Amino acid sequence: MAGRELYVSAPGKVILHGEHAVVHGKVALAVGLNLRTFLRLRPSKDSSTVEINLPNIGTKFSWNISDLQVLVPSFQDSPENEPVSPSPQQLTILKTFAGISSETNDTESLAVLAFLYLYLSICGQKLPSLEILVWSQLPTGAGLGSSAAYSVSMAAGLLAAGGKISYPAQDNSETTRWTQTELTLINGWAFQGEKVIHGNPSGVDNAVGTWGGALRFQAGKITPIERVPVLQILLTNTRVPRSTKTLVAGVKDKLLKYPNIMEPVLSSINAISEECQHVLQAAVDRLSKEQYSILEELIDINQHHLNVIGVGHPSLDRLCQVTACHGLHSKLTGAGGGGCAITLLHPDIEPTVVDSVKQQLSDCGYQCWETSIGAPGVSLHSSSSLPEDVRRSFQTA
Repeated sequence: MAGRELYVSAPGKVILHGEHAVVHGKVALAVGLNLRTFLRLRPSKDSSTVEINLPNIGTKFSWNISDLQVLVPSFQDSPENEPVSPSPQQLTILKTFAGISSETNDTESLAVLAFLYLYLSICGQKLPSLEILVWSQLPTGAGLGSSAAYSVSMAAGLLAAGGKISYPAQDNSETTRWTQTELTLINGWAFQGEKVIHGNPSGVDNAVGTWGGALRFQAGKITPIERVPVLQILLTNTRVPRSTKTLVAGVKDKLLKYPNIMEPVLSSINAISEECQHVLQAAVDRLSKEQYSILEELIDINQHHLNVIGVGHPSLDRLCQVTACHGLHSKLTGAGGGGCAITLLHPDIEPTVVDSVKQQLSDCGYQCWETSIGAPGVSLHSSSSLPEDVRRSFQTA
C-alpha cells in the first residue's frame, strides 16, 4: 500500500434473540449493527514513527519504531501467518513498554495494548511507519461490540498494510470486501485483539464485525445465516449502567432454585431464536407484512421472558411503553438491567412517528439512533464513499 491511504470499517453488533439463554446452551442470534467503527491508515510523514489517534476517547500516542523493534523477537510471526493468542508474558512486556499499570483496564489502556499487540504480531520484522486514526459511531461500554469493531478494523488495516491480504482496486464510489479466506484471517487476528481487551471473549462479536449479516451462536459454535434482509430499527441506550456478570449470575441462581420453572422459559427463548431464524431465511429480498408481524410478536414474547428471568429494568419497561403507544415493538438487547434496546421499524412507517418516539425517549434521558441491523461486515472504502459525519471527523481529528 506504499503511499496510499486505507479506509476500513466494521459494524457493531446487537443480540436479536437468545441473550442469557445462550449461556445455558440455547441458540442466540447476533446481527451486524450499522453503527460502525472507521479506520484511516496511511504512511507516516515521519518515517521513524508509528502513531495512533483515538479522538472518541481523547487518546493519541506516537512511538519510535526503533524502540518497538526491540520488542519484535517476543512477537515473532507465526507459521503461515496464523493468528497467535497473546501470552501473559507478552502482555506484561506491552504494559511495561506503554507505562500501563498491570491492574489498569480502562478503555484507553486496553485499546493501546490491543493495537500494540496486533501491530507487532502482524507486521513482524518489518514494522511499517504509519499514522492510524480510528473514529467510531458506537458508544463504548454499551454492549454493542465497540471493542470488536475496533479489533476487526485494526486487524484488517494492518494485514492490508503488511501485504498479507489484498488491497482491491477501487473507483471513487466503491466499498469492497475481502475474500472468505482473507476474512477468516482478519477474524482470527481480531479475536486475538479481543483477547487482549476481554481476556476470554466468546468470539461472537468479532465474527459479526468480520462477516456482518446475522450469525447463529450455540455452545461455542458460530454459524453464518445466509441471505438475511436488512431491517430498520431504533436503537436506544437507556444509559442505565449494569453489571453483565451480576445479571448472568442472577439468572443462574434462579435456574438452580427453580429448575422446573426456569428451564421451560429458557427453552421458549431458544424456540423464539429458531423461529426468528426461520422467518429471516424465508424472506425473499424483503419481509412481507405477515413476516414483520411474526417478528414483532417474537420481540414481545421474548421481552416478557427476559423480565421473567430477572434481567428487566424499569427504564426498559418505560421504553417499551413509549414505543407501544405508537404501535411499535421493543426488547432489550444484551445483558439487560438497563443498557440498550431495539425497536423494529416497518418500511412504511411515517417519519413523523419515528421522530415523535425519538423525542419522547430523549425526554426520558435516553439516547437514540435510527439505524439498521443485518449490516455488512468489515469493508474497504474509497474516501468518497465514507459517510459525511466520518469524513468530517477525519478532517478535524
